Amino acid sequence: MTTKRKSKGAYMISAVAEMYDIHPQTLRLYEREGLLTPSRSDGNTRLYTDEDLERLEFILNLARDLGVNIAGIAIVLQMRERMEEMNRQMQGFVDYVRSEMLTRIQQQQQSPGLVPIARPMVVTRKQGTREAAAPAKEPEVRAQRR
Repeated sequence: MTTKRKSKGAYMISAVAEMYDIHPQTLRLYEREGLLTPSRSDGNTRLYTDEDLERLEFILNLARDLGVNIAGIAIVLQMRERMEEMNRQMQGFVDYVRSEMLTRIQQQQQSPGLVPIARPMVVTRKQGTREAAAPAKEPEVRAQRR
């Protein structure tokens, strides 16, 4: 099954191999191993998009600079894709919670609750008088003996 992508830039295998100083067989190997999936033209020519080139740069960085073999590269790419998916899911969850909270806050402001909530009131002491607002004491309850 071939995939066709529309992109601003599409490069043929020879141009990509020359740009990154690698053999075209290396690109074919990366495709066979599932590390790269270039699109195909109507004539079945491999076409590498800008996204493919970014992925190739990442692969080459792992292989050349870090010495990771092809199996390791595949694992790193899978982990990277899973992390990106988890990040998308987490962002979707955060967006959902945010919108749900905003909706509930708006609903709460529009309609009063079933039970009115007493709002706290601060009473200050007037200067020059001995009267001060004291916190209300609970009535004293005495136990009756029978």
